[in-house]
Amino acid sequence: MSDLHRPPLHLRRIDPTRNMRRFYVLSIQPTLFGGASLVRNWGRIGTNGQSMMETFDQPGQAGGALSRLERSKRRRGYRDPDEADTD
Repeated sequence: MSDLHRPPLHLRRIDPTRNMRRFYVLSIQPTLFGGASLVRNWGRIGTNGQSMMETFDQPGQAGGALSRLERSKRRRGYRDPDEADTD
């Protein structure tokens, strides 16, 4: 599957002992000039949170950045929504 057609990645980090309920969403959007933008949204579950967009000349570069961020977030305890609800 190409990076431009990858569905958004939704992650959650829930820790009731620390009153922590966070979300992180990563998606890739095409640009008008053949590149791609990595769009990040994060914040507390139930809020709009914050967002950031980083633009790349090649879609593959955006896909690589998404993969690096996904690994980083998973190391910090973020999980897929169906996994996070079982804790």
